[in-house]
Amino acid sequence: MTLWWIGNAVVVVVVLPLVALLLHRLHTQVIEIRRYADDTLEHGVLAIAELDAVDELIATREHVALLKQQVSAYGGSIARILS
Repeated sequence: MTLWWIGNAVVVVVVLPLVALLLHRLHTQVIEIRRYADDTLEHGVLAIAELDAVDELIATREHVALLKQQVSAYGGSIARILS
């Protein structure tokens, strides 16, 4: 019976505090991971909102090509006038 009480004392004095410490450390890490995940989600949504203008890049490229042709024609006209 004495060994039973010694075993119980070891469990209460050593094992339970160790388990409590490990659970506390695990809980702290889980909270930190959750904070990082929430932060990633928030900034991911903001980044997606910034990508709405990507569809306009094709039209912008077409406008730039047209403008480049017009500027070349204008430059050619100016060169003929100055010659």
